[in-house]
Amino acid sequence: MLEALKKEVYEANMELPRRGLVTYTWGNVSGIDRKSGYFVIKPSGVDYDSLKPEDMVVMDLEGNKIEGSYKPSSDTATHLELYKKYEGIGGIVHTHSPEAVAFAQAGMDIQLYGTTHADYFLGAIPCARNLTTEEINEAYEKNTGKVIIETFETRGINPLYTPAVLCKNHGPFTWGCDAFEAVHNAVVLEEVAKMARYTLMINPKVLPAPDNIKEKHFYRKHGEGAYYGQ
Repeated sequence: MLEALKKEVYEANMELPRRGLVTYTWGNVSGIDRKSGYFVIKPSGVDYDSLKPEDMVVMDLEGNKIEGSYKPSSDTATHLELYKKYEGIGGIVHTHSPEAVAFAQAGMDIQLYGTTHADYFLGAIPCARNLTTEEINEAYEKNTGKVIIETFETRGINPLYTPAVLCKNHGPFTWGCDAFEAVHNAVVLEEVAKMARYTLMINPKVLPAPDNIKEKHFYRKHGEGAYYGQ
């Protein structure tokens, strides 16, 4: 079932250690087939060195395992909430990449300081609030997804234009039209976080880039008037 998607999600997962975004098993990628309503995700705690395409786990949007020998990632319920809420999301990544995690642990948005950030994200990468004790005890991973959604909805952020979030004291999630774009955004997020950290070290009082720079660089790559690339 969904063999092509399993291979795609496997390859996307294998990109995480290649790009230096995960240590041991600290990460996962999923991808969804909107036609069937099933998504494919990395199994929980399986080492990347032994991972195979057939190890990927098929889930439905009710949280039921449809196919797979292993338990799905412990973050499956978070992925599920995002897939249910945002039809434009086709793939999701979670990592504990250190630069992004540093901002998450500090409880800080990653402000847009320059054009590299603006090429991919239209505005700051938001840091979501902590979950309450009740939310943690009730359904930690599911409520993590709900708090991510709450962050975008209450701040009026378009999740397709800013495809990344920091979960406070935890780490980043990114997404895209498919699993590979979600990984691409995770790589860019880590680089943007590093640049932001250096910027704040040089000038702790730095202000975000002006809107005209932000909008020019974002919209030349995204939207109807995009002209960057071939």
